[in-house]
Amino acid sequence: MFNEFLREQREAAGLSQKEVATKLGYSSAQFISNWERGISAPPVKILRKLAKLYNVKDATLLDTYLTFVVQSIEDEFYSQRKA
Repeated sequence: MFNEFLREQREAAGLSQKEVATKLGYSSAQFISNWERGISAPPVKILRKLAKLYNVKDATLLDTYLTFVVQSIEDEFYSQRKA
């Protein structure tokens, strides 16, 4: 969910993964690719920069991120209860 949101917002902003990586100070677009594939999530300290790059309100990005985090915690909790 959050990974798809990030990809959609990047594409809507007309930016490549490499452009985003460069603007955020990363040496490789692999970081952005990993976020968009759901392998990892951006560090919290990067969220405001992403919102600015993607021309998205900080609150919208943060709300989407927090929803993702809560869902991840719930998924982990319930999967452990079943074991």
